Amino acid sequence: MAKKSTWAAFPHAAKAFTYPGESLKKSWEALHRGDCEPFPKDAGIQEAWRLFHQGKFAEAVALGLASGDAGVTVANKAQAIYANSVEPKESSKIALFEEVMKRAEAQAKREPKNPNAHYQYAYAAGRYSQRISVAKALAQGYGGRIRAALEATLRLAPKHAEAHIAMGAYHAEIIDKVGALVGGLTYGAKKEAGEEHFRKALKLAADSPIAHIEMANGMVLMHGRKMIGEAGKLYARAAAITPRDAMEKLDVEDARKELE
Repeated sequence: MAKKSTWAAFPHAAKAFTYPGESLKKSWEALHRGDCEPFPKDAGIQEAWRLFHQGKFAEAVALGLASGDAGVTVANKAQAIYANSVEPKESSKIALFEEVMKRAEAQAKREPKNPNAHYQYAYAAGRYSQRISVAKALAQGYGGRIRAALEATLRLAPKHAEAHIAMGAYHAEIIDKVGALVGGLTYGAKKEAGEEHFRKALKLAADSPIAHIEMANGMVLMHGRKMIGEAGKLYARAAAITPRDAMEKLDVEDARKELE
């Protein structure tokens, strides 16, 4: 796994994402509409989140882990977003996701009522599965574990938009890999359920670029090329959103590249 000192730098300007002092608390609801993370009381954890929102992912991981159990969530999110959207090497991406999965799984055992402990496991396991191939991940049992983690997240936080996005993607990717019949019988994957989760995510976080992007991808996976036009509209909406932090900036830039 790449050492944090060798992590690639955030590739975009981030001056607008600094949130100094009280501005972090004032902006918290908008910044965390997707993950329902409560505002931390500890100043060190607040600073770790500032680093995350600025795209200083390695620093956010280091400070989060140095802050004990309360900092694990920000460390996991920073590492997972870095691995997914910034780290250039596939082998390093996989190793980074594996590390997040282990930390999140342990956190969920310690804090079973923490929705983001379950969610960060599901997110990392989902991205890991995409890297090793969804079919191989299903054979290794990741499908059931991801679904269980997302269900736990949504039981604890029904308005967790990012979990709804991930659940929509779960249904879509399984249907794409094994078909609607096997997907439904073996894994409980349904097109209608996938669409419902994507719609809920958009309702909860209408200005989230990733909600539009993942719905676009999911609709094509579930329904094929007839959804290309609708997917293009969703990508265009994502590309037009003004990002509020580094994570959203990465998503907006991905959408713009897709439209080129």
